Parts: sequence; C-alpha cells; structure tokens
Amino acid sequence: MLNTVYRLKRPRQFEVVFKNIELDSSHMLVRPTHLSICQADQRYYQGKRPEEILCTKLPMALIHEAIGTVIYDPTAQFRIGQQVVMIPNLPIQQDAVIAENYLSSSRFRASGVDGFLQEYIQTIPERVLPLPCGINLEVASFTELVSVAYHAIMHCFAVSHGRIQEVAVWGDGNLGYITALLLRYLYPSIQLYVVGVHEEKLSYFTFADQTFLTVQLDEHFAMDHALECVGGAAASVAVNQMIDHIRPEGTIGLLGVTEELAPLNTRMILEKGLRVIGSSRSGRSDFMGVLDLYQKHPELTAYLENIVGEKYTVRDIKDIRNAFEADIHKLIGKTILLWDE
Repeated sequence: MLNTVYRLKRPRQFEVVFKNIELDSSHMLVRPTHLSICQADQRYYQGKRPEEILCTKLPMALIHEAIGTVIYDPTAQFRIGQQVVMIPNLPIQQDAVIAENYLSSSRFRASGVDGFLQEYIQTIPERVLPLPCGINLEVASFTELVSVAYHAIMHCFAVSHGRIQEVAVWGDGNLGYITALLLRYLYPSIQLYVVGVHEEKLSYFTFADQTFLTVQLDEHFAMDHALECVGGAAASVAVNQMIDHIRPEGTIGLLGVTEELAPLNTRMILEKGLRVIGSSRSGRSDFMGVLDLYQKHPELTAYLENIVGEKYTVRDIKDIRNAFEADIHKLIGKTILLWDE
C-alpha cells in the first residue's frame, strides 16, 4: 500500500514523498491522529542544528510525540480502532546494563529516521502501548515528553542518596512543568521548589510548595537534589546556580539540551561531592510508568491540560508549516497537530 510521508527537505521547507508499505505478519499499522511539536523538531525546522548534522539528517519526517489509531495488526495484540501511543525509540538489541535509549545502535524517529509526520506508521507491537480509556487525547499526544521527564527522575534518584526531602527544578517551560508535576506525584511528601525567569510562567506551578525567580535566590536557599530543565544558552548559568545552592553530596539531573559547551564550576562539584547525571529520551518501561500514573492519578492529566497550547488541524504541507511557524512564538504550552482524515 502507498504511504504519504511529509518530510522536512531543508529548514522551513517540507516536501511530500510517497513510499510503499509491504504488509507482513509481524508489523502493524497506526494512523496518527494527534501529534505534538517538540523543541527538537523546531531545531531542525529552523535550521538550528550544525550544518553537518542537517546534511546527514535531512530530508526527514519530523515529530516524535504522537498517538494514533490502530488500523491493522496481524498479531491480534491490538483491536482495530484502538487508541495507542507510539514509542519513537527503535532499539535493535538488548543490553543487560545499558538502557535502550542509551544504546548507540538504537534508532530514534525524527532523528535519523522518519518521524510520525506520515499518513501511516508501520511498526512492531512492542513499540506501541494502549491508552487509558477516556484520556484527554491532546494531553496524550505529548506522552513521550512526559516519559522523558519520568525517565530522568528515575535515573537521577536511582543514584542519589536517600535523603529526598527538598527538591528543586530549574526551568519554567513545558519540560520544567512536567518534571515538577511528576515529582509531586512520585514523591508527594517532598518540599518542591521551582526556579525560573518568567513570573507569568511560574504562576502555572500551583502544585509546587514555592516558586522563585532566579534573581530572588539568596544564600539561605538550599535543596537536597535538583533537576535542570533549562537547556539552550542559559543551561550553564542554571547549572552553576544549582551547584551553588545544592547541599553536599546532592545529585543534579541534567535534562535540558544545548548545542553549546557549558562551562561548569567543577571546583564546587568536587568540594561538595556532587553527583551530576545526564538523561536523554526514554524507553518502553518509562512509557508504561507514565501510563500507570495516568490511570492511578486522573488529576495529573488535568494539570497537564494547562500546557495544551494552540491546536491546528492539519491537511497539507501549508497547514504543517503554519503550525510550526506559530509554535516558534508561543510563550508556553505544547502545540498540537490534529491530523485530518
């Protein structure tokens, strides 16, 4: 059968490509219905990756946050018409120590292989999970981003010391919001602080115990552990501020992505005996953890509705481009693409 793929040919220019899908007994087909634009997609769209990387990655279909409807499953593991979330990480091997999202052999949709901006997605059942009944589908569309925050928290506290009483999140954007929200539900008894630079954005963090502007922090502000959700050019400033305020032997989790080298105060990392751990992407187990939280705590998805931003019905390349352009100028919130059949 013929599949329509919407690829980014070069920054700000999409093209339509038709590819043949060979149906077999081990692969299923999912029709994307709700897709969410990520900052990684924007870096490709705006040409903000290094030129040598763009040359090797493009042309490529974008989007790695999406849900869809099952239209074909020869393995009978899913019902036709069932709503599912698709996992973009595509491991080709297993390792007893290294997680699937850190294996150099793993592929990732919208980063080297085509993402979910396609009419149909051919995948194996292991890369798909059923959505809870009645879930807000717009929230569900960015479950992948929630799974990234979930993985980072689990990754960070797997190596931290056991005193988890006060935790701070640096970053008042979507990732900071999601990470802080998950911390509230995974560790309900902690004192949760959020540090940011926009007072308006910080007003969304109603579930945090306290929020602070970066300029408000004094020498008395301290925490056991901290997670960085800033990224970009400001990542270095944020991490060094975390190093200044974290207590000895605390753990700093890094989530924000930056293309630039970030100078860090290694003297104080050594003096305080800090652990600094990086986290990237997520795997099937992280998606399962998030879906379990969705089911146990329906109010969590209600909080996530606060960051559902503009919604765009998508029928063609012009609609896709308009959505990406509008997403550049948003203050906060996830831009959702509603795939029109």
